[in-house]
Amino acid sequence: MDNFTFIAIGAVLVFVYFLFIKNKKAAQKEINNLSEINYKNKSNISFDDIAGNYEAKESLKELVDFIKNPDKYKDFNIRTPKGVLLYGSPGTGKTLLAQALAGEAGVEFFAVSGSDFVQVYAGLGASRIRNLFSKAKKAKKSVIFIDEIDAIGKQRQGFGSRGNDESDRTLNALLTEMSGFENSSTIVLAATNRIDTLDSALLRPGRFDRQIEIMLPDKEARKAIIKLYLEKANADKEINIDKIAELTVYFSGAMIENLVNEASILAVKDKNKNNENDTKLKDEHLEKAFFNVVAGLDKDNLTQNELQREVTAYHEAGHAFMSKHLMPENKIIRVSIIPTTKGAGGYTLSTVENETIISKEKIENQLKILLAGRATEEIFLGDNNITTGAQNDIEKATALAMDYISKYGMDKEAGLVNYKILSESFAISMDIEKSVKKLINDSYADVLKIITENKEYLNQIKEILVEKEIIDDNDLCRVLSIKIAC
Repeated sequence: MDNFTFIAIGAVLVFVYFLFIKNKKAAQKEINNLSEINYKNKSNISFDDIAGNYEAKESLKELVDFIKNPDKYKDFNIRTPKGVLLYGSPGTGKTLLAQALAGEAGVEFFAVSGSDFVQVYAGLGASRIRNLFSKAKKAKKSVIFIDEIDAIGKQRQGFGSRGNDESDRTLNALLTEMSGFENSSTIVLAATNRIDTLDSALLRPGRFDRQIEIMLPDKEARKAIIKLYLEKANADKEINIDKIAELTVYFSGAMIENLVNEASILAVKDKNKNNENDTKLKDEHLEKAFFNVVAGLDKDNLTQNELQREVTAYHEAGHAFMSKHLMPENKIIRVSIIPTTKGAGGYTLSTVENETIISKEKIENQLKILLAGRATEEIFLGDNNITTGAQNDIEKATALAMDYISKYGMDKEAGLVNYKILSESFAISMDIEKSVKKLINDSYADVLKIITENKEYLNQIKEILVEKEIIDDNDLCRVLSIKIAC
C-alpha cells in the first residue's frame, strides 16, 4: 500500500475514535439527566390545614421537634427515627400529613413517587435513589417523602426464584441509603395502601422505625373535615354538618372533599338556572351530591314499563325490609327504583355504624340483606321470572362469605384458620367452595322463610315504591310501625 492509503485509513480510525468518544459522552450526559427527578422542594401546608387524623398528627409533631432541635435529644443518647411509614386506605390524607411535617418544620421537602424509580434502564432506579439521598444530605435539614413506596418496596423473591432484578437493585439501594443515613435532621416518610406487600427489610428498626396507620375518619373527624372544606366554599352558615357526617360513613377525607366540590357545582348550576347572585351551597346540594357520588345520577328520562318498575320495586323492597327487620338500628336513607348512570336499576342506601370490630351476627345479617332482593323476586314473581338485578348482590355476598370462612374463622367446619396464609405453603384439603355454598344457601333459606312470613309488609312497601319511586326511613316506619319500633 502507498502512503496515501495509510493516511486515509488512519484518518478513518481517528474519525471513528472521536465519534465513539462523543457518543459515549452524550450517552453519559443522557443517563445523568435521567437520574435527576423533579420534586417539590417546599411545602406551605401546616397541621392546622388538616382536619381529623388526630393521633397521626400528634406522632408527627414529635418529629418536627426532632428536626428543629436535634441537640436536646443527644443528651439522652436518643436516636432520631430514620423513617416513618404512613399506611391506610386511599384518600385518608397520607400525602397531606407528609407535606404538613415539612411545612411545620420549615425544611426542604423532597417529594417523589415510587413509580419514579421504576425504569426500563438497568441501574437507573438505584441511581435515582442515590441522587435523591445525596441532595437530602446537602440540604442538612429536610423531609424525603416517597409516595406509593410499594412500587419499589415489594417483597423480594425467595432463593432460587427469578424475580425482577432491576426492582431488587432499586430496593437494595434504598435499604443501603437508609442504613447509612446518619443525618439526624432529615426524616424519610413513605406512604402505601398495601403494607402487607412490603419487604420485611424495609419495616425493621433502623429503616422505617415508626409505622402509623391513617384510618378512615370517625364521625367527629368527618364533621371537622366537612367544616374545613365548607369554610373554603361559598356555603350557607346553616348547613346541618351533623347530618352530612352521618351520611358519609366510610368516606375518606378525599371523598368528602370531592363531595363538597360536587355540591358546589350543583350550587353554581342552580345559580345560573335561577339567575340569582346570592345562591349559596346548601344542605340540598350536599344531599343530592351524596346520592350522585354513591349511587350515580338518576336517569329520569328513561322510560320503564310497568313490569320493570314492579320487579325493581319488589327487589328493593326486599333489601329495605330485611335491613329494618334484622338491623333496625340502621337508618334507611333512601330506597329508589329509578335507574342510575352507574348501571343500577334501583338501590337501597342505609347508614351504618363505623365499626372496627364487627360481630359474627352482623356479618350473617348483612349476608341475608344482600340476598333479600333475589329472594323477594323468587317469592313474588316465581322461580322462572327471577332477573339479573341481583348480580352485584351475589358478588358482594360471595366475597363476604369467603371472608367469613377463610379469613375470620367463623365457620365451625372450616375452623380457626386463615386459608390465604395456609395456601401459600400447603395444598388446602378443606373444600372452601363447598363451605361458601353451604353458608350462602343456608342464609338464603332463612331469607325465603322470613319474607314468606311477612309478605303483606313487602307488598305494602312495593306499592309505595311504585307510586312514589323514592322513599326513606319515615315511609318504611309507617308501614312497619306495628312490627318494628322505629
